[in-house]
Amino acid sequence: MFQSKEGQPVPSVTFHTRVAEDWADISSDQLFKGKNVIVFALPGAFTPTCSSTHLPRYNELAPVFKQNGIDDIICLSVNDTFVMNAWAADQSAENIRFIPDGNGEFSEQMGLLVDKKEIGFGQRTWRYSMLVRDGVIEKMFIEPEKPGDPFEVSDADTMLNYINGSAEKPKRVSLFTKPGCPHCARAKQALRDKGYHFEEIELNGNGLSYSSLAAITGRGTTPQVYIEGQHIGGADDLEKWLASAS
Repeated sequence: MFQSKEGQPVPSVTFHTRVAEDWADISSDQLFKGKNVIVFALPGAFTPTCSSTHLPRYNELAPVFKQNGIDDIICLSVNDTFVMNAWAADQSAENIRFIPDGNGEFSEQMGLLVDKKEIGFGQRTWRYSMLVRDGVIEKMFIEPEKPGDPFEVSDADTMLNYINGSAEKPKRVSLFTKPGCPHCARAKQALRDKGYHFEEIELNGNGLSYSSLAAITGRGTTPQVYIEGQHIGGADDLEKWLASAS
């Protein structure tokens, strides 16, 4: 059974990373000493839950964490630095620091290195998150020991609720666009002007077509904007919504 290490210092290890064309060794002290740091550890870069949910939500909530005294958010996985760097570029997760635990030393000392040979992964970290203050683990959220890859407690929202349960979270905004659409550009600028971060779903890419747009939104024009799951409409509708929300 996995044991919480709350109240204990983080393992002292050296992470071998690649910055641009150079190798850079980073120690635990460099990452944690004198800082308030969130770590979320996951089984592997580019894997489904990690890419679709775990990482994006931490990146999305990073500004809120910063407002609540967090200096850094670290994503840790038992992958090499080249894989982690490629994943960081693919995810555009500019608010997250990607740390490769390539040999599993940190995960092993945390008592959370697991054998996933049955699916061809070798040894990987179990999924968990933790809050570290000045090198000492204050709180851990370790996923339950169930078959597969449970994802129930190590998410960003659970961590934020622990740090500040009354913190205001940013609204989730998605918009369907097409290349060269002036109204799409207007909608995106209106959102930026009001400080909203958004997910852009561009037609003619990744198999998305006007048929997809009509099936999802019931409309045949772009942009189509959704805020917290509510269909707002096009650029004019968005501007009205933003004015009423001010």
